[in-house]
Amino acid sequence: MAEVTRFETLSVQRPALEGRHFGERGTAEIVTGRATIAVDPADPRNAIIADLALAPRNVEGRVEAVADVVLLRPEQPNGILLVDIPNRGRKVVTALVEDAPESSGRLERAEDAGRGLLLARGYTLAWIGWQGDVAPGSLGIKLPVLAGITGPSREEWVFGDAADPVEAGLSWPAADLDPAKARLTVRARAEDERLNPPDMRFCFLDSRRIAITRPAAGFDGSALYEFTYTARDPTVAGLGFAAIRDVALFLRSETGPSNPLATGGRTGIEHVIGFGISQSGRVLRDFLHLGFNADAAGRPVFDALMPVIAGSRRSFTNARFAQAGRAPGPHRDRLYPVDQFPFTYAVTDDAVSGRRDGLFLRCRETGTCPRVMQVESEYELWGSLGGLLTTDTTGRHLDLPPEVRAYMVTGAPHYASRDARTRADPNCALPLSPVRIAASVRALLVALEAWLREGVEPPASRYPMRSDGTLAEPEGLYPPIPGLPFAGLANRARWIEPGAPLPSVRGSYPLLLPRPDPDGNALAGIRLPLIAAPRATYTAWNPTRGLASATLCEQQGGVLAFPATEAERRASGDPRRSLEARYPTPGDYVAAVREAAERLVAERLLLPEDAAEMVAEAAQGRLAR
Repeated sequence: MAEVTRFETLSVQRPALEGRHFGERGTAEIVTGRATIAVDPADPRNAIIADLALAPRNVEGRVEAVADVVLLRPEQPNGILLVDIPNRGRKVVTALVEDAPESSGRLERAEDAGRGLLLARGYTLAWIGWQGDVAPGSLGIKLPVLAGITGPSREEWVFGDAADPVEAGLSWPAADLDPAKARLTVRARAEDERLNPPDMRFCFLDSRRIAITRPAAGFDGSALYEFTYTARDPTVAGLGFAAIRDVALFLRSETGPSNPLATGGRTGIEHVIGFGISQSGRVLRDFLHLGFNADAAGRPVFDALMPVIAGSRRSFTNARFAQAGRAPGPHRDRLYPVDQFPFTYAVTDDAVSGRRDGLFLRCRETGTCPRVMQVESEYELWGSLGGLLTTDTTGRHLDLPPEVRAYMVTGAPHYASRDARTRADPNCALPLSPVRIAASVRALLVALEAWLREGVEPPASRYPMRSDGTLAEPEGLYPPIPGLPFAGLANRARWIEPGAPLPSVRGSYPLLLPRPDPDGNALAGIRLPLIAAPRATYTAWNPTRGLASATLCEQQGGVLAFPATEAERRASGDPRRSLEARYPTPGDYVAAVREAAERLVAERLLLPEDAAEMVAEAAQGRLAR
């Protein structure tokens, strides 16, 4: 048995989802529970957990934490357990993979299973709470508190058009409510000098909240407010990784009656996949890097990992006064230690710090490296340092390990909802890109299943690389397309040196971006029919308009339509062929979409049902806007 000392089943709903059937797999059931883990501080596997030695212990000398757990499985499971790591306490796999409503984390209505692909294929789904500071009612974990310990903590906020004065919450309780022992500054951009205007004030409302009176002039709603203070009573946040490890092992291997997945003395679980989107994808990369993918017997916890839209990032979790929700963007949160070496799976030398490391370093030592299929939007190369996934820290090409595949969905923003269509945002210079990664993730998940079950090699990586010229420097990257405001804007990776009260930048890494074709669409990646049979340039970047000028619209891409006619193209000097020249009739466009979709199906990068939907949408004029 793993280090789960107690599993409480709080409720069982059978059948779930209003009795919806999933073909031969039948109806589904939902189990809600709590798992208590007890971690041995003397176990070398746990030594990497920050402050574990300082945590209070039970009578056996172990450190306990209690994680929320939710299970969803069909009547006839297929032997695969997919652990969807919660994103800020939320279930996310159904919204992305299944095109379920955004509120589908409730798992109450038939529609909350969306397409029903996962349950129809027989997957058992599990959600394990790992983050201690999630909103009430979310999936989280109760972590031990290091009472009386104090230290520096830092907050950063952008308030937009919020009322003035504005209330702001603190990640950790303040140790002293004397305003003279804390500092508030403001600046327009991250690179600017921190200022303290005489009419800017703050006061403590209590140990977890302050009220800020903003300066009357000089700053708009995009200003960065930074607050440094002495915090108290941190939790052992790194225990969240142990919870993922131990609860996943328990669900896989515990055959007793306490495991709700066990019947007749067996669990039936043959393979376990770790799945994470955005923040939770970064947590999976951290989980692997910190060595948590090994059980006490030296076996892998996860046979495969699928981090989605994580870039080359990890998370600010395994630290005192951690803030796991931070994700540096083009404008804010840029000094939080999320974009840190190692960036990729292979073991390499860091040109800035001199360290040698890699996400596979520890699992190579224990023989527990999983198969990995990392799936990115193109935005991740602009906003989440995705170019460092296939280069070393000097910008030279780096081969991925044989167990790893990397895929980029060309033209996709960080996340677009299921109802995404080209639309405007008043803060962005271009209409927003509607390209979605969901269809690609579905196809790749099916390919991952075949890789695990049958040893069938998945599709080769589809990712920008230096070796084939599809990953390049920003200078002169785009052809001169009228109306395309390319200025080389992107997030840069910097080595952040911890310090009090403020961290410092020790060095930076090369910035490399996807090379576009003459239409302005990236050459590399999974080019969905929207890109392969284009009606526009789909960028994964979009400059701001007004707020935080000279930065990118966070997590958004852009669209610039092709000229409608040759006459329009010549009048504007646009080098891109017109729609008139590309698709003389509506049928020509539908034929081009069909050809692209069928090619992707043959390459196992698109499921037949998704291909059919795309062709039907093209025939209805809805595929591209």
